[in-house]
Amino acid sequence: MIRIAICDDEPFMVREIADHLTRYMEERRIASYSVSSFSGGRALLESGDGFDVIFLDIQMEGPDGMETARLLRQRGDHSRLIFVTVLKERVFDAFAVEAHDYLVKPLDDGRFARTMDRLLRPQEEQGARDIVIRRGTGCEVIPLSEILYCEVLGRKIYIHKSDGTVVDYYGRMEDLERRVDGRFFKCHRSYLVSLDHVRGCQAGQVALPCGRVIPVSRLRERELTQALLRFMKEKNL
Repeated sequence: MIRIAICDDEPFMVREIADHLTRYMEERRIASYSVSSFSGGRALLESGDGFDVIFLDIQMEGPDGMETARLLRQRGDHSRLIFVTVLKERVFDAFAVEAHDYLVKPLDDGRFARTMDRLLRPQEEQGARDIVIRRGTGCEVIPLSEILYCEVLGRKIYIHKSDGTVVDYYGRMEDLERRVDGRFFKCHRSYLVSLDHVRGCQAGQVALPCGRVIPVSRLRERELTQALLRFMKEKNL
């Protein structure tokens, strides 16, 4: 059962999202799902219900969508958040609360379907590429989707993974850059970051999940912002 919540203070928008969901589920022949609607962030927060997916309008009377999302994350809610907004520039705010995606009003059928496809795609199908690194006389396979960032210290590369573990090996950053795909960006001469996990960029730092930060060179900060926008756009083609 896929549990879905729609939180929007405009009833016609709740109906529109619900209609898109109905069409999508019928086309994909998904019968096991439920949809609950809330007229504002406070009602959602006070419901105490758990959801797999939450559609959140950004512009609502307090708390707005972003504040509602922050409060959900603060209490340990791991729902997939999809923001609905009329302002494209609010996409960067979505990184801070680890949103899955954002949709711009008025909703587009194709864009909506692509967002849902990525969200419901089996985990094993997401980011199937791996890299193999040599460690001593052995080797280790690391899925690119599990890498937050890589840093070089001396002659060693340290691969920081999303589960909190770190894998180190002797190597050169230039060689690693050639082996990863377009989701990775060299934000600093010593750091290579996965755009999949970037939650924001400000004051010379790149924000990552769980409050972690790494440096971004002053000359590369603007390029990182542009790379993030391109990456988000390409994901939604």
